[in-house]
Amino acid sequence: MDSTGNKTTFWAASSALAATFIASATPIPLYGTYQRVDGISYLGLSLSSVIYFVGAVTALLIFGRLSNHFGRKPISLIAVLLAALASSLFLDVHTVTPLLIGRLFQGLSCGLASTALAAWIVDCATTVPKWVAPAVISCGPMTGLTIGGIVSGLLVEYSALPRQLPFYLVLALLLICIFTLIKSKETVRHTSGAINSLLPRFALPETAKRAYPIAAITFVCTWSLGGFFQAFGPAMAAEQLHSTNAVAAALVFASIMAPSVVGASLASKMTPKSAQYYGMLSFTVFVFAVWLSLYVGILTAFLISSVLAGIAQGLVLTGSIQTMVGQLKAEQRANVLSVIYATSYTGAAIPTLIAGRLSENVGLLGTASGYVGLAFIGAVAVIRHTRSPIKA
Repeated sequence: MDSTGNKTTFWAASSALAATFIASATPIPLYGTYQRVDGISYLGLSLSSVIYFVGAVTALLIFGRLSNHFGRKPISLIAVLLAALASSLFLDVHTVTPLLIGRLFQGLSCGLASTALAAWIVDCATTVPKWVAPAVISCGPMTGLTIGGIVSGLLVEYSALPRQLPFYLVLALLLICIFTLIKSKETVRHTSGAINSLLPRFALPETAKRAYPIAAITFVCTWSLGGFFQAFGPAMAAEQLHSTNAVAAALVFASIMAPSVVGASLASKMTPKSAQYYGMLSFTVFVFAVWLSLYVGILTAFLISSVLAGIAQGLVLTGSIQTMVGQLKAEQRANVLSVIYATSYTGAAIPTLIAGRLSENVGLLGTASGYVGLAFIGAVAVIRHTRSPIKA
């Protein structure tokens, strides 16, 4: 394998990674419209998120190692093409079926991107400062989700074609990414064994294996909250925060996603263990603040709490990812990234499915309290595991 890339390829892959997640967030501000106008239920909306996570996990576990054999470029291009296919389906959504199919394709796209594009980014990591690649891998998806949600929210609220224009713009962006990826430098030689690589594998190199248990807990705690915001962001804005504006719904969703890049930057100034430790503790405190602001129904307090939780999320995610991938060889990266993201997506899907059921009985506020409890359990586990974070 040729693990030497260049800076242009690094940023092309990074941009494509963000773009696939921009595409996946674009439908979110329309969820309120789908519910009010088309009669899609809370259960249908939560199932769309679960289907998205199922698609991502399927891509990660079954197809996640194909880029080791066919190369980063062709698998990355397939990921972007799937995102484009999904966006074309969203141009005409009036029932739950195209919503579910489109979200499935988006999940497959993001799952492939989370391995092929992320591995391509790590291959070219020597061309940028050391902290940048882990930050892009951990926060690139969050940044993409934020941009997609906010831009879509603005277009849904103020454009003449609220159901179509967001997806036309996404399709244009994805076409640009396809062009830049075609021009980028391949970092992996074609090798045999692609068929055998389709068998799911959970084996990890020794360093990643030691770091995995506690990292997995942080992945589940943080990504599950993101799944809740993804499925119920517009509903939280309307029911708990008293706003039906699509931009407000997008801000609710984006408030937990966008600030993660700030946390990733803070992590660059700490050891991975310290970032993991202090990130998880602060995340738990701010998730409780999010719940409290929902309880009192104050949008400003909610957004501030969510931003702080997002910063803590970026801190803990970057630290946890770095504990697992920091010492890996090029041929080990795709498999480890598959395990990381499969854990994260599964940890988001199961609570979202449960939340979809609970929300019809205990309401959104009662459902949100479960995420506070999950974060608290994660914080206790991190405290017990990392007793001296400064020395770690």
